[in-house]
Amino acid sequence: MPRPLIAIPARFSASASGLRYAAMVSARALVDAVWRAGGEPITVHPYAPGGIAYADDVAARLARFDGVLLPGGGEIAPHRYGDGANEHYPADGLDDEQDGFDLELARQALRTGLPILAVCRGLQIVNTVLGGTLYEDTRGPETGHRHLIHPVMLRPGSRIARITGGETVKASCYHHHRVDRLGDGLRVTARAADGTPEGLELVGAKDWMTAVQWHPEDTAHDDPAQQRIFDAFVRASAGESDRR
Repeated sequence: MPRPLIAIPARFSASASGLRYAAMVSARALVDAVWRAGGEPITVHPYAPGGIAYADDVAARLARFDGVLLPGGGEIAPHRYGDGANEHYPADGLDDEQDGFDLELARQALRTGLPILAVCRGLQIVNTVLGGTLYEDTRGPETGHRHLIHPVMLRPGSRIARITGGETVKASCYHHHRVDRLGDGLRVTARAADGTPEGLELVGAKDWMTAVQWHPEDTAHDDPAQQRIFDAFVRASAGESDRR
């Protein structure tokens, strides 16, 4: 059988090895994890001039794909998630075009029922699209979630618990933002010891959507529980029974 096509929005980069100019890239560990799972990872140009991506255009581009992987990346601009967000907060790596495309890509994938795996920033994008808000900063001696591998507790019976086969996983985290108010129809499926939401899914939805605040690609090469997240996503994208 042909590999299911997985759309991954590129990340803008000031430079990349072997290239003389700015680049659009996908993380090697991420595409490797999709490939090991049997998928064909396709990097998609995040075209949104002026921070606006048009619904019809994005929907047409998505029509050829079997699944959408929303990857990690820079922080979302505070004005995108509202509700008192501090627009003067010194967030890292803001890019209005990237935000505009990612938000519309998630919106169209949710609308059409394409399987979605959302990672770190991707989880925050899904929460924002569904009307949720973000808490801007988790930094601090007791709340920092950068450069951290820590245990995450999984909600019994959730998709992520079924996929990984346990009550906890060791999660590689690298983020500032975290979920504040949940988006419509979402529930928390994983939490860190400090209460930070680390996983989300849609309640009662027939379509396959799993979002994790951590980076499963960081350790998927030697942690079977993390690789199984990609395996389940690709199976769902191929139309197999995980899409439920």
